[in-house]
Amino acid sequence: MLKQKLYQKAWKILINKTKNTKVYPYLYKSFRHRNRKESETNIINKNYFTSIPNPGAGIGHQMANWIAGYWFAKKFELKFAHIPFSNTKWENFLGFNNNEFLVSDLVKKQGYKKVKIPLFDENNNFEIEQIKKIILSYASKKIIFVAEQDQFYFNQYDIRNELQAKFYNNKTRKNDNLTFSENYYNIAIHVRRGDITIGQLNKNPNLLMRWQDNDYFINALKNALQIVATNKKIKIYLFSQGKKEDFKEFEQFENIEYCLDMGAQDSFLHMVYADMLITSKSSFSYKPALLNKNIIISPKNFWHGYPISKKWILTDEQGNFTFNN
Repeated sequence: MLKQKLYQKAWKILINKTKNTKVYPYLYKSFRHRNRKESETNIINKNYFTSIPNPGAGIGHQMANWIAGYWFAKKFELKFAHIPFSNTKWENFLGFNNNEFLVSDLVKKQGYKKVKIPLFDENNNFEIEQIKKIILSYASKKIIFVAEQDQFYFNQYDIRNELQAKFYNNKTRKNDNLTFSENYYNIAIHVRRGDITIGQLNKNPNLLMRWQDNDYFINALKNALQIVATNKKIKIYLFSQGKKEDFKEFEQFENIEYCLDMGAQDSFLHMVYADMLITSKSSFSYKPALLNKNIIISPKNFWHGYPISKKWILTDEQGNFTFNN
């Protein structure tokens, strides 16, 4: 186990040092294999594509990995193979494994081999063609192509329908327990804190870009309340980390409940089922937004795309937006 961890650490360092150079793709045997020609008579049934949910990352990050694998399997006209999330509770909760082939079963029971492919830019046609060449060069073999860790994919909403079908049809939904009342119009707002709060102190640029002041969320919430169309009374649920005193600006709103000690899975679930969800610059609220079927309000400046929809409203950096009914 220690040997494997040391190898992975060294491999990650090597990738970071070379990924923007011409040398990088040649680190992969699959890339060096790409120009081998396959006879059409030797081509077997379609092979598989998969990606690894990063075991060292949060669930939002892991879901982004999984979604990328699912999407690129479709893009490259391959079957998708599932690698479980690192936490069994999340694996069962999401249900993304339903009706999918497991990588472990394909390897152990059907003799498939795993082949890792280099990171590529989804918008770079040349790099995409190289990946297609890799896939074609193995066409006569039983292969599962494994994306390099954290292969990026921007428009994660492209498989939103598939994600929702898996989530809502999951048998564990019967165990869902919500504090929401049907008598209220329930607004969930996610204020990312935790790690990015520390990032403000040590000036970590990766965390600085994710920071949004309370004023942003106050403004977004005020604007959101202007477009709520319901005869029900409104209740607001604030999901974050820290102490209630950290959010004293929100005391101006009636019927607000501070969900600061709620577990990650329960928080995620409430964001999915909210009548309106206000997300932050965080994968942890972006992913529930992909599953939510109601109104979503999100910051325009984010590292994943949003669908063009009247139900998905984008704000500027101050929390302002224009709503066209």
